[in-house]
Parts: sequence; C-alpha cells; structure tokens
Amino acid sequence: MNIVVCAKQVIDVSEIKVDPSTKKPVLQGVPLKISDIDKNAVEEAIRIKEKHGGKVTVLTVSSSDAKERVKELLAMGADEAVIVSAPENADYDVVSKLLAAAIKKIGDYDIVLGGEASIDLFSGQMGPRLAGLLGIPQITYARKVDAEKDKVVAERDVGDVVVTMESPYPVLITVTKEINEPRLPSLMQILASANKPINEWSMESLGVKELTPKMETVEVKGVSMERKNIVYQDDVDEAVEKLVDSLAKEGVLR
Repeated sequence: MNIVVCAKQVIDVSEIKVDPSTKKPVLQGVPLKISDIDKNAVEEAIRIKEKHGGKVTVLTVSSSDAKERVKELLAMGADEAVIVSAPENADYDVVSKLLAAAIKKIGDYDIVLGGEASIDLFSGQMGPRLAGLLGIPQITYARKVDAEKDKVVAERDVGDVVVTMESPYPVLITVTKEINEPRLPSLMQILASANKPINEWSMESLGVKELTPKMETVEVKGVSMERKNIVYQDDVDEAVEKLVDSLAKEGVLR
C-alpha cells in the first residue's frame, strides 16, 4: 500500500497577536508548524502501512525551511518526504497543480491523504481540487478509514449524519481531527529520521511551466474581540435568569 500524504507548513495561529493600532496580525517571530489535521492524516497513513505494509511519502509545497517540520513527520513513521519549491504568492490553484504534478511524478500510489482543511485558512478546497486534477475518486471529511485489499471503506462526517462510503484504489481521502490521535515519536525515532530522504523538487523538474495565481490577498485584518467581563454572583437560579435575559438582549438568544 503506497500512500502519499499532503501536509502544509503553516504559522502557529494560536501564537498570532493583533496590532491594536493597525488591526493587522503581527506575524514576525510567530513559529511555524505542520497543520494539525495534516498530522492526523500522517498518523492514519502510518496505521494503514502497519496493517498492510508499503510506503508513506510526505509531500508539501513550501520553502526549503520546511525541512525541520517535515522531519517530525518522518520521525512519526513516514518513509520519505518531498518538498516542492513554492512560487511567491501561491494560491490554491497554483499549489494544487504543483501537488498533482508531484504525485504523478511519484507514480505508483494507492491512497492520497490529507487533512480536511489547513488550520490557517480552513477552506477545505485542496482535497477536492487535487482529486479533480488527478482524475481519481475522493472521500472528504472521513472520521474513520478501513483500508481493505481491493477497496477502502470510510465513514464520512457530513454534520447531522454519517455516511459510509467505499471506493476502489487509487483514491483521495481527507480526514477530520477526530479520526485519531497523532503519535509522539521516541528519541530513537527522532534520531533515525535524520537518515530518511528529503527530496527537493523545483517546478521545472516537475515539467510545470510558470503558474499565475488567480487570487490576490489585498489585506488581512484582525477582528476586535472585547469581553464584557460581567460576573453574576447571586443565587444560582437568579444568576441563570439574569444571564439568559442578558444574552437575549444582546441578540444571542431569540
């Protein structure tokens, strides 16, 4: 079972602060990390490999500084990694085409895995875009995956209901955070990951000509969040009544 996991290097959104004067996010000094849900995808890939054997390749479109973050995924149990150099201001269209070209170059694969969305933009676009470019079936928002010999069966979370779907190989699957708990690698696994290959591919090596982004980010601003800090210290029943009344006046309850 050969599995390609698409992972994205993102800024740690929990560490972002907003400049109160300009309302713009302060990104300088904010640490980078692999998007949380992509780690769930890597964990699921490793579990499938442990059951069926095979190979797990981590694929990311990023700058070369992604090596340190990618090593974390190799320490978890992935076998090798590919970093495709990203052009400046790459959007979903550009990144999805580079990922598709890299997957085609990797060649023999049964499953393409990824998180349902990245924690920085959370659009959920990349999985469906990539499946379309590769011309393979897709199962999105999977909360459980059972890889069998000739097909994969997945439980797909669509909100109020769960849909069980199956697909032949090759197939693209995006997973939710609830599917598993990513493992923490041991010290020996971390040291061993230094010997695993990390390949760096350029657009030219993929046979991709110049790509022009179709989207332009004009401005990014933070949303001001101010708390009222009202504390109700009355009798519990009276406090609940006042809280509900206050929420109704604010328009939270109708």
